[in-house]
Amino acid sequence: MSDNANSDNANNQGQPTEKPFRVVLASASPRRRELLEQAGVTFTVHASEVDESLEPDLLSNPPEACKKLAERKAGAVVQEILADPTFEGMLIVIGSDTMVVKDGDIFGKPKSASDATHMLRRLSGATHEVITAVSVWMVSAEAVDPALAADDDSGNISLGFRTFCDTSRVTFHELTDERIREYLACGESFDKAGAYAVQGEGAKLVKHIDGYKSTVIGLPVERLVKEFPDLV
Repeated sequence: MSDNANSDNANNQGQPTEKPFRVVLASASPRRRELLEQAGVTFTVHASEVDESLEPDLLSNPPEACKKLAERKAGAVVQEILADPTFEGMLIVIGSDTMVVKDGDIFGKPKSASDATHMLRRLSGATHEVITAVSVWMVSAEAVDPALAADDDSGNISLGFRTFCDTSRVTFHELTDERIREYLACGESFDKAGAYAVQGEGAKLVKHIDGYKSTVIGLPVERLVKEFPDLV
């Protein structure tokens, strides 16, 4: 082996290998972005507005409902990306949805202070579930010869996805009405499912978490990286 070859190998040691795909987070949530960054994933953000209404049969099955919304969010971004005729290459698109569930009821984002108060009273001194679904879409598009595109432009795209759910059980301290009012006054309840943020002041309401804290925040990165190790 030549001295130049040895030098090249030494220079490459410790350098990250460029991945053959790009990762896209289909969410504008700063919390999910921070979790992915902390896990060491390099990605861009591309969020899309989707219809989050659910049929009655899905409302009675929170894990399936959560998976359906995660798939809907990721799928909408995939459609927007593929609508660009110049797109080529490989992408991994990650969509996610989080639900707070108590006694089979799904707690969404509170519509008012009284709604948030009602939710926190129900969670007080009890254990509830936080379900986060993650939908990972693999997209590959080859460059098309313009001369052939008019005849057949359907065979150059491959697409597949896999969705999983992760559930953590969260137990709250007993909350007095005064404690609830103090928490609501900090202002972090109103864009959070279940009216609390475990990564903020809401952590003081929590007595115990059985499962990943990241699932409660909105993206179980530990399980995501375990199931898709190429992301890191």
